[in-house]
Amino acid sequence: MPDDDRRERREIHYSGRVQGVGFRYTVRSLAARFDVTGFVRNLSDGRVQLVVEGSVPEVGRFLDTIATEMGHYIADTRSTTESASGRFERFEIRF
Repeated sequence: MPDDDRRERREIHYSGRVQGVGFRYTVRSLAARFDVTGFVRNLSDGRVQLVVEGSVPEVGRFLDTIATEMGHYIADTRSTTESASGRFERFEIRF
């Protein structure tokens, strides 16, 4: 199946100065520009967790945009990829 049709789920953990800088709200705003679903939330250890689902190219563009817009706050990124679950209806901030 071509990447354009394949849907994936990416879970990313961002570390650095990613809390208290509007990171989640910026990510939610950026998500509105892309055909993606999922969520972003702060973790108690100071990292931010992002779970995003969409087509492979769309997820890639979304993540590239986050890196461009918020990269100066990000010190490290850990990512896993699997098949999309289809369980998200929209993109949201979770608390």
